[in-house]
Amino acid sequence: MPLVFAPIGQEMKIVKVVSDEKTKKHLANLGIIAGSAITVLSSAGGNVVCMVKDGRLALDRGISTHIFVA
Repeated sequence: MPLVFAPIGQEMKIVKVVSDEKTKKHLANLGIIAGSAITVLSSAGGNVVCMVKDGRLALDRGISTHIFVA
C-alpha cells in the first residue's frame, strides 16, 4: 500500500520506491530505501510526517504515493 494510506503510529517496512532515479537517490540519502522501517506520525490531505531512523520527515502527496509499505 502507498505510504499515504499507512496507519498512523504503526511501524511499517518499506517495500519499494517507484520514482525516477534522481528522486530515488534523494530519498535513499534520507534513509527511505527498501527494507527500512518507517512510522507515520501524522497525515493530512496526502501530506505525511513520518519517522525514519531517528529523524522526522515531511513528505508531500506526490512523494508519499510513490513509497510502498507493508
